[in-house]
Amino acid sequence: MNEIIFFGSNNYPKLIKNEPNIITKPIQFKFENENENEKQIKQISTSLFSTIFLFKNGKAIEYLNENDSKQNPQKIQIEENIQKVSVGYENETILTKEGNVFAKGKYINKNNPNQFINISSLIEDINDRIIKDIVSGRNSIYLLTRNENLYSFFSGINLVDNNSRKFKKTQKTILMMKNVSKIFSGNTCFSSLFLLNSNQELFSCGFNLNGQLGLGKSIKKIIENPTQIPNIPKGKIIDIKCGYSHSIMLIENENENPKRKLYSCGYYIPNGLGKNENTYEFTEIKSSLFENDDNIIDFSVGRSHTLILTSKFKIN
Repeated sequence: MNEIIFFGSNNYPKLIKNEPNIITKPIQFKFENENENEKQIKQISTSLFSTIFLFKNGKAIEYLNENDSKQNPQKIQIEENIQKVSVGYENETILTKEGNVFAKGKYINKNNPNQFINISSLIEDINDRIIKDIVSGRNSIYLLTRNENLYSFFSGINLVDNNSRKFKKTQKTILMMKNVSKIFSGNTCFSSLFLLNSNQELFSCGFNLNGQLGLGKSIKKIIENPTQIPNIPKGKIIDIKCGYSHSIMLIENENENPKRKLYSCGYYIPNGLGKNENTYEFTEIKSSLFENDDNIIDFSVGRSHTLILTSKFKIN
């Protein structure tokens, strides 16, 4: 059974009932569920208002923030063949094993914000509708197709109004960039996105209010177009997650011990990572907690909390 490391705010949502609202030291807990087939967690996605656990059997359970009228976890079923989930600030996106994308949220369907609709079918090029990856931002959703084309849905980074500095609203899918090999999560109340191009160069765009895009001491608050990130740690980028004001990167080096290391940049709201300072470039997180990062399966960054899913874990 997987174990989960948790630290930070424990009230949006209240994931651990018998613990205080602010957990200042990392603790571990096991996911309790009556269904034995829904105990092996494949992925975690969390944001300000909700957390979704995806299980290996293709089903998912969502926990909403404690002020929501629905106190009990709700099961999410899209033909029970979910490959990936992505929680944004005010939307949720699900990728099925067939390559279809379903999303819900008040900006997607204001009449029924809890209804999932197929947004991959909205791509005009019918040959480009099979999706291999997804990212949810504030009120934007990014779709990476099998043909390595990156689309934005609703309000993409490239739709910023330069006069008002606000996102234009559109219910269309917009081709944003070509030759993209991988995209990384921007689960945040702002809109942020990381991506690798076909040359394995790392780019980021979106809100850089606290240096969370890893672009250095930039004075720009909004990075409208994908911009290459300098001074990336050596190794293979496994994943990047962006939260409210900081980002975490997982790097793998076969010739080092441990092979996997965590790096972070941005501003850490107290208890988000246990410290309160700015880092403008990706810097290794050095802690006894991560002495053996090889066990990390997945992680997610919220507003002021971080979850790390491990195959095994021991707190020294």
